Amino acid sequence: MQEKRKLKLKKFYFHPVTMLLLAIVLILVLSSILSSLQIQATYNTVNEATKELEPTLITVENLLTFNGLKSIISSSTNNFVAFAPLGMLLISLIGISIAEATGFIEALAKRKLKKLSKYKLTFLILFTGVISSLVSDIGYAILIPLAAIIYEINKRNPLIGIITAFCGTAFGSGISIFVGWTDVKLIPYTASAAHLIDSSAHISLTSNLIFIIVASIIIPIIGTIVIEKLIAPKIGKYRFHDHLTGETLKTSELSIIDIDEAEQTKIATEKNEKRGLRLSLIAGIIMLIFFAYMLVPNLPFSGLLLDKKETIYVNQLFGENSYFHLAFTFLTSTFLIVLGLVYAFGAKSIKNDRDLIEKASIRFKDVGMILIVLFVFSQLLAIWKKSNIGIIITSWLATLLSHLELSGIPLIVITILIIAFANIFCTSISTKWQIFSPIVVPMFMQANISPQFAQLIMRVADSITKGITPFFSFFVLYIGYLNLYHQSKQKPISIHHAIKLVMPYFLIIGLTWILLVISWYIIGLPIGPKVTPTI
Repeated sequence: MQEKRKLKLKKFYFHPVTMLLLAIVLILVLSSILSSLQIQATYNTVNEATKELEPTLITVENLLTFNGLKSIISSSTNNFVAFAPLGMLLISLIGISIAEATGFIEALAKRKLKKLSKYKLTFLILFTGVISSLVSDIGYAILIPLAAIIYEINKRNPLIGIITAFCGTAFGSGISIFVGWTDVKLIPYTASAAHLIDSSAHISLTSNLIFIIVASIIIPIIGTIVIEKLIAPKIGKYRFHDHLTGETLKTSELSIIDIDEAEQTKIATEKNEKRGLRLSLIAGIIMLIFFAYMLVPNLPFSGLLLDKKETIYVNQLFGENSYFHLAFTFLTSTFLIVLGLVYAFGAKSIKNDRDLIEKASIRFKDVGMILIVLFVFSQLLAIWKKSNIGIIITSWLATLLSHLELSGIPLIVITILIIAFANIFCTSISTKWQIFSPIVVPMFMQANISPQFAQLIMRVADSITKGITPFFSFFVLYIGYLNLYHQSKQKPISIHHAIKLVMPYFLIIGLTWILLVISWYIIGLPIGPKVTPTI
């Protein structure tokens, strides 16, 4: 009986790629069924010209037709090439692989990060993930692979680093230490909705600043405890191996070899490493000054990364067409490349250009699996978006919220829960807020709650479920890197397992978010300069 049970379990165990393909088939069939049932929804948007609500009707598109399938097939290449995580992954890997090949990352981790306790390192990764939301989704492309490498250098399971980086970035996506692209996306919809009640309402860029600064400290602190106490102990041990030879090292052998090599090479390499890190620090400071100058407007040859068509500086910096916003992954990768090359020059860790390219290419040898997942995932998201099912579910939830007669804390909690649930099916924060803001903002204002606080609710709700929805585009990098470092290739980490790994973080941080918002509302603390939760 036990043998039959094991065989049955193996029979129904699928690779993430297989599950994604099955999900595509399911969405196609579902779109056909829902379309035949004439499933539809209507949501209101604010007309900027008339300042009035305009209804928008949306229906399920049947993709299981000749034209539907033809559209899917013809757009598959463009879906993949234009898929944001693909470009960000490849560009970030170039910078990381060169910085790793030169020995810069290892030297930095060994001399600086290795001195940190596991709690401090975890907090640092979580905090970096949280503040990375200042500029789009850079945290997923850069921080996840870097965290895996750093944890491996520190002789910890790199899967813990991947989970930590993903949790910090995803579940803290709505906050940062300063105003950023989230504010730029949300404020126009908040202001338009607020003008339905009060035409003189003004939503400033700093209206949520105090709250997000405090939250960016509190969330990583709570998250560190969750990671180290609840998640890390369940991950298991990791068999470390040499990336150059591919040979696996047992724990006992590893410690002996490390001690022996450290004694032999310490005197010879320590001086070179220090010189390399010192030169890379100087180069890093020069580059940061150079980047900063390109963000300063109205100086000779300055502002090269700003969108000069915008009149407001924050829009120039974080707008959709901002060169800084669009090129931030490339700039970060370039930064790592320069630091790595300068370190190699100072530490004499690279023989020549052929040695550099050969070592850097090692990081790409296992990326093929991630590319396959990326391709299938890009098609899944394109099909899901084209079906309109996610938008319709979001519209239904917004309509449900509009029929509830609530105020005060019940209104705040129910709104958070409904928007957080909608985020599972529609992950675009601007799209959700376009649908919800004409309902949420007036409801809150009529309940004596400020529109700025309503916008804060949107940020919090979006953060709560960002890390557990498979419809989030950067969830694919989390899945990909988990399987890249997962050592049981016969039993890869499934989508269900990947979500299960972060469930403790989701539950506790989600509760923390809600309690933090309620406490802020009850005490009446300012959420921004001269902005309070109530009107």
